[in-house]
Amino acid sequence: MLAASAGTATIPPRQFSAIGDGPELFGMMPGTAPELGSYGAKVISLHPANPGAGLPAIQGFVALFDYHNGAPLALLEGAAITAIRTAAASGLATRELAPPDAASCGIFGTGVQAITHIDAMCAVRPVSEIRVWARDHGKAVDFAAGQAERTGLDVCAVADPAEAAACALLCTVTGASEPILQSNWVQPGSHINLVGAHTLNSREADSALIARSAVYVDLLESAHNEAGDVMIPIHEGLVGPAHIIGEIGQLLAGTISGRREAGQITIYKSLGITAQDLYAADYVYQRALAEDSGQVVQL
Repeated sequence: MLAASAGTATIPPRQFSAIGDGPELFGMMPGTAPELGSYGAKVISLHPANPGAGLPAIQGFVALFDYHNGAPLALLEGAAITAIRTAAASGLATRELAPPDAASCGIFGTGVQAITHIDAMCAVRPVSEIRVWARDHGKAVDFAAGQAERTGLDVCAVADPAEAAACALLCTVTGASEPILQSNWVQPGSHINLVGAHTLNSREADSALIARSAVYVDLLESAHNEAGDVMIPIHEGLVGPAHIIGEIGQLLAGTISGRREAGQITIYKSLGITAQDLYAADYVYQRALAEDSGQVVQL
């Protein structure tokens, strides 16, 4: 995130092509990361109906090339990297913005991202209670039972989304195109990671929630091109472009401010950027090289 905001990682706009007349997409996400000594691209398919069949909505691979001579270095499985790096970015934003004593977490959704976001939230805050909401309550019940067994935490399914929204931490990881999170449900002092929506005409939060929150993004250019959660309220005239405080990388660099008071609501609007994929892929690649050589290397 620091490299993305500093411009030391080059991130061209993502390219998506429709597959037929449905919501399925084919995506190409190129980028360069000189400090890693590599460049590459994530090549993915996006099939929103897949989670209903037990498959990831996003599948594909990350290709890495040597920065200096262009030699292909590795192909890495894309769905796992996407699941982990997306939640890790939310964890980073939560670490920097959420109240330090946040112990309850509301999860909207039951897919792969819901699992990795539980892990990310628990990695940065003392989470002891997790409330899960999904449009299919039966799936939420099954998901909560599985996660309670996996984590040993108090994980329960709720039928009313307002119950999930009454937590100190919120993560929306759904395929919704219309708001599933209402402003009047959210408590002062909450931190929210909006993750699921990634087009200008889709969103998970209503405009009123954006207006009453301090909003941070992964990359401003991406937000202007793809973040319906933020751009719809801007187009409505409810807030101006300056309502976006800035990028998480800028917050880490100390060029913008973070949470100002205990009662402030903070939002991280996640779209995912190629820099995250490249850095995550390089980490996996370097670990694979170390293990293959029999070295004991800490990364």
